[in-house]
Amino acid sequence: MTIEFRRHRYLNPDVRQVLLNVYADVRAPLLHLPNYRVPAFAERLDRHADEPGFEAVIAYEDQEPVGYAYANTLAADDRWWKRMAEPLSQGLTDVPTVALKEIGVRIPWRGTGLARRIHDELLAGRTEERVTLLVNPLAGEGKVQALYESWGYEAINSQQPSPDSPRLTAMIRPVAR
Repeated sequence: MTIEFRRHRYLNPDVRQVLLNVYADVRAPLLHLPNYRVPAFAERLDRHADEPGFEAVIAYEDQEPVGYAYANTLAADDRWWKRMAEPLSQGLTDVPTVALKEIGVRIPWRGTGLARRIHDELLAGRTEERVTLLVNPLAGEGKVQALYESWGYEAINSQQPSPDSPRLTAMIRPVAR
């Protein structure tokens, strides 16, 4: 499997369409749920692309997009931190942090380590000290959260980003490992 990674620091129409297409394929079983519908994802993607430090990595095999991840920098007063269910520990938001907003791999490439490779490629270019993400603790019957734990993430809190979304576990780890 020869994978090419393409890094994008802004969301042009072509990159946006690739992300929407891959997202629709990756999340196909969930697209009936309001928070997972493609228009809801497109709204989030557009909003995140306008935030500081936006960056996406798209993985290609033979010119076919097979997975992606994107992230952006969090400010100390970012809504990411404000939506946490429990009070945050003193100084947690003062450390430069990047939020991994989305990661996905098409079914034929799952279980190959590609998600980790995309994740690591995205973080390789980051200057922040920590990375945080949200995960549905029920996804894959808990296997997705366990995968992130195996990558060094630790649960720190939870949040429900929107009324249509499930309660998600907030996780964090150092960018460099």
